[in-house]
Amino acid sequence: MVHKKSNVPFQGTKAQEQELREMIGRLKDEKGSLMPMLQQAQDIYGYLPVEVQTIIAEETGIPLEKIYGVSTFYSQFNLSPKGKYSISVCLGTACYVKGSGEIYDKLQEKLGIEGGECTPDGKFSLDACRCVGACGLAPVMTINGEVYGRMTVDQIDGILEKYE
Repeated sequence: MVHKKSNVPFQGTKAQEQELREMIGRLKDEKGSLMPMLQQAQDIYGYLPVEVQTIIAEETGIPLEKIYGVSTFYSQFNLSPKGKYSISVCLGTACYVKGSGEIYDKLQEKLGIEGGECTPDGKFSLDACRCVGACGLAPVMTINGEVYGRMTVDQIDGILEKYE
């Protein structure tokens, strides 16, 4: 999977950077500390932009390529910020055969973003997931954990309007 730069500009604060550098200073000499560092960095910023990965690389001496490799390999890490409203469409088998792929495609078109991205205004982010455990309601979409079942493409506009 190729990851491109986030479509939302990096807006880290000096306080966040100070917290990041202090955390790195505490952990950098511990064996196996890269994962905890990345987890804590994501807790500080909400995601792991290249700017944060670069600071970790500079402070630890770990090559940026390795940090990027770890942050893209594990699904717990986000390279783009999450929107105020996080939309997830289930693309698991039960949902997919009932049309969730078309719902996902329509959301990408409507929001003007691809999966894994956030709208430039920071309002919506879009992701696919494999199963939310609501197969009887297929196809399913969630927004900030609220489940929308038996979705059709025609319902998308009305649902998004609730979050405008």
